Amino acid sequence: MYWRSWQDLSKQELYDLLQLRLAVFSVEQDCPYQDCDDLDQVAHHLLAYNDNQLVGYLRVFEALDKYQGNASIGRVCSCESMRGSGFGKQLMQAAVIYCDENFNKTIIISAQAYLRDFYHEFGFDVASEIYLEDGIEHIKMVREMQHD
Repeated sequence: MYWRSWQDLSKQELYDLLQLRLAVFSVEQDCPYQDCDDLDQVAHHLLAYNDNQLVGYLRVFEALDKYQGNASIGRVCSCESMRGSGFGKQLMQAAVIYCDENFNKTIIISAQAYLRDFYHEFGFDVASEIYLEDGIEHIKMVREMQHD
């Protein structure tokens, strides 16, 4: 697992992350949506490869306007073969640590509602009713800034 800024992503890495995101969020979830949202350019990207195949990905933001300047984590995904292995928890743990060490602020996410308990394990609390995002039930979750 390693981090890349937009400027440091290779063409192959960009292709791989778009391919994985489309496979998971559009094809598997049967959800046509506009993945290229002009936010990748300001995100920090976590890529996890296994034998030259991207098997996990997420992106983090230091500040998003839609979350009043708070940090955020999004597009969390892994390939089907990695699910159920605890790999998703490793991805999220890396994201939370990265945000705490680099941003030191509250993190807000728009989580698929069925993953509420998964994100709760990382200190996220429900902060909204369920709402539809691209036809899929989501819920806003907040992890308050951690004080030492």
